[in-house]
Amino acid sequence: MQMNATYTSLVAVGDSFTEGMSDLLPDGSYRGWADLLAARMATRSPGFRYANLAVRGKLIGQIVAEQVDVAAAMKADVVTLVGGLNDTLRPKCDMVQVRDLLTEAVEKLAPSCEQLVLMRSPGRDGPVLQRFRPRMEELYACIDDLAAEHGAVVVDLYGAPVLGDQRMWDVDRLHPTAEGHRRIAEAVWQALGHEPESDWLEPLPPAVPLGWTARRVADVRFAKQHLVPWIGRRLTGRSSGDGRPPKRPELLTYAQDETAR
Repeated sequence: MQMNATYTSLVAVGDSFTEGMSDLLPDGSYRGWADLLAARMATRSPGFRYANLAVRGKLIGQIVAEQVDVAAAMKADVVTLVGGLNDTLRPKCDMVQVRDLLTEAVEKLAPSCEQLVLMRSPGRDGPVLQRFRPRMEELYACIDDLAAEHGAVVVDLYGAPVLGDQRMWDVDRLHPTAEGHRRIAEAVWQALGHEPESDWLEPLPPAVPLGWTARRVADVRFAKQHLVPWIGRRLTGRSSGDGRPPKRPELLTYAQDETAR
């Protein structure tokens, strides 16, 4: 990979993580690491173009069916692909099928761009993650193998202790905060061979421990606002992304100030 390369276009493929939840802007839309990365890349390349096809709730099969061919046809310089984690969090998950679909996606995207970027996604520390960790690590092993075979860059967020810090995660406990997204954008920026602008691995200051009552209040709020609706969607076969279009479906010129709408 060329160091400090000047890329002229970026296409982001994936689910809510790449859509930008929960980096909320004043207008109610989500920004996220991909938008932040695009804004930074735009400063180095006049006329830089960016598309974000990611939609919340998408499984890897939906990403392949709805986004991959579209992204490949755009012939962007850089394509990011993050998917499969939603599958691993389902009670019934066919990991063979997940690996096969991820392989199909990489085989289509890698030849279509100068640089394909894959990720080992981060996970919030806690007991819930432990249940799904074996599936996640199986997914990440597949990602490593595919990257080695197809010349993709792997951004290892899973191995970054700071991104396991609970303060890097929104109250839904599934999506990074604005600071989490900022650090992820920096990690991808560096993985593309650019000079660091900050230390994305720097630990947060020591946390002030929450008392028992505060922890229980947070748990109840999380269950009511996020866990129960999530379980309801799983039981009924619905998704938070049903009927929702991508936020940037076309590869168009992107201005740096668009990240502050």
